[in-house]
Amino acid sequence: MKIIPVLLLLTSCLNRSTRQSQDELEIRQTRQLSNDAIARHDTLALADYWTDDFHIISSRNFEISGRTDNQHSFAQEFNAKREVIYVRTPQRIDVFKAWNMAAETGTWTGQWKEEDGSVLLEGNYYAKWHFVDRQWKIRAEVFTPLRCSGSKFCDQLPAL
Repeated sequence: MKIIPVLLLLTSCLNRSTRQSQDELEIRQTRQLSNDAIARHDTLALADYWTDDFHIISSRNFEISGRTDNQHSFAQEFNAKREVIYVRTPQRIDVFKAWNMAAETGTWTGQWKEEDGSVLLEGNYYAKWHFVDRQWKIRAEVFTPLRCSGSKFCDQLPAL
């Protein structure tokens, strides 16, 4: 009866694949909720998707650590930039369930109005996720700009 071991192996592989697919789906859903919170300028909701020690390296090389400091930074962005919106679009999510971590890579856009025109900033990003308290949360994000257009803002070199 060689069929039973083969069926058990297939069932095990399917269960692992299904779980990984479920984790990827949960991360994609959380990313969309994060994008929605940014669109609403809802810093309280946005902070719910980060770990307490969340760290970001922005497109202009600013580094901020901690959920609260990042929440304040977003609030300042929302107040300082007219009609600002950022959208992250996942291209790939890899889950390492054994360690409760995942990697997300994708593209992002930032748009807002300046006095001399509408800024469109685009690039790639990387996010590190952790499964904490039965939910996926973002531990770190790094944003690399690849294009900027629409305003003199684009002529300002970022900090090194």
